Amino acid sequence: MSEQPVNPWIKQLLELGPTIAFFVLYLRIKDDTYTIGETEYSGFIIATLVFVPILLVAMGILWAMTKQLSRMQIFTAFMVVFFGGLTAYFNDERFFKMKTSIVYGSFAAILGIGLWRGQSFLEWVMGDAMPMRQEGWMILTKRVTAMFAFLAVANEVIWRTQSTELWVTLETFAFPAAMFAFLMWQIMALQQYLIEPEDDA
Repeated sequence: MSEQPVNPWIKQLLELGPTIAFFVLYLRIKDDTYTIGETEYSGFIIATLVFVPILLVAMGILWAMTKQLSRMQIFTAFMVVFFGGLTAYFNDERFFKMKTSIVYGSFAAILGIGLWRGQSFLEWVMGDAMPMRQEGWMILTKRVTAMFAFLAVANEVIWRTQSTELWVTLETFAFPAAMFAFLMWQIMALQQYLIEPEDDA
């Protein structure tokens, strides 16, 4: 099913809004403790529990508007729900923190398997949005694989050695910004491989 046109600002709000909401809520309740069913939960875990339905509602609205969700969005949502559930069940914030490492690590592993087979799974995901010659896709896939692996390791180091507040801040702003800046840099660096409309003619 083809993607329906939607206001880009609304799309960005639906994609980034849940994460920003989690960040704001965490800052407001980070020092609080909540008792539910005779079990005490930290502000971080409560913010996580609130974040999960907000994310699902936002994705539902996005799907209703565009009639399409990317495989990466679906996978990330599944991981959020799964590790959010583990976080609440075991009352242990480490599960939600390691979720980021597993998501980035899984992306790196999937792309790496494609490279091992001589394929670019990244082209399969982004090919329609960015026409590029096969050589360019292979180069970009290798670099993105390395970037995902780096972010997975960085997340592990940060959540294990730094404060929860710092991790939440980096998770909300630094990691997405680093990935966005890296992709923009790569697109500029690989201009020679892009396929312009006149090339097809």
